[in-house]
Amino acid sequence: MSKSERTKAFIIETVSPIFNKNGYAAMSLSKITEATGLTKGAIYGHFENKEELAIASFKFSVRKVLKDLNETVNKGETPIEMLLNVALFYEGYYEYNKQFGGCPILNIGVDANNQNKVIAQLVQSYNHRILEQFSILIEKAKEANEIKNSIDSMLYAKRFFYMIEGAVYMTHIMKDDSYLKDVSTVLQQIIKQELQK
Repeated sequence: MSKSERTKAFIIETVSPIFNKNGYAAMSLSKITEATGLTKGAIYGHFENKEELAIASFKFSVRKVLKDLNETVNKGETPIEMLLNVALFYEGYYEYNKQFGGCPILNIGVDANNQNKVIAQLVQSYNHRILEQFSILIEKAKEANEIKNSIDSMLYAKRFFYMIEGAVYMTHIMKDDSYLKDVSTVLQQIIKQELQK
C-alpha cells in the first residue's frame, strides 16, 4: 500500500465506529479531525465529502462483520451445522460488535433512513445480500436432505434476520446480552424442530 492508501485506510478504520455511534448528522468534521489527528485538508484530500467517508466507513464495518460471520458459519461441516453456526455467532454479538460502536446494519440503517437516502439504499442492499445468503444456506441444507423440502427458504431467512436484529436492538438499548443469547437458543430450536428432517 502507498502512503496515501495507508492514510485513507487509517481514516476509515478510525472513523467508522464513531460514525456508527453518532450517526451521519451528528458526525462533524471536527470530530473526524480530532479522532484521526489529521487536518481538514488531509481528510478532504482522501474523501470528496462527509457522505463519501460515511459510505466507506459503513462498508468497512459491515464487511468485517460479514467476514467474521462467514468464518464462523464455514466451520460447520454440513449445511445444517453451518446454519446452526449463524445462531452461535450472534450469541456473542454484543461483546463482539463493541469494536464497531454497535451493529452497523442497525445503527446506520435507522440513522440513514431519516438522514441520507444514498446510505439508506446501501444499507438496504446489504440487507438483501444477507437475506439471500441465509436463504441459500437453507436451500443447501434442503439439497443435502437435512431440511424439509416444504420449508420456504426466504421466509425463514427473513424470520431469522428480523429476530436477530430485534434482539440486537434490545440488547443495546437495555445493555443486556440475554436477548441475543436467547435469540441464539430460539433460532437453534427452530432449525432443529421446524426445519430439520
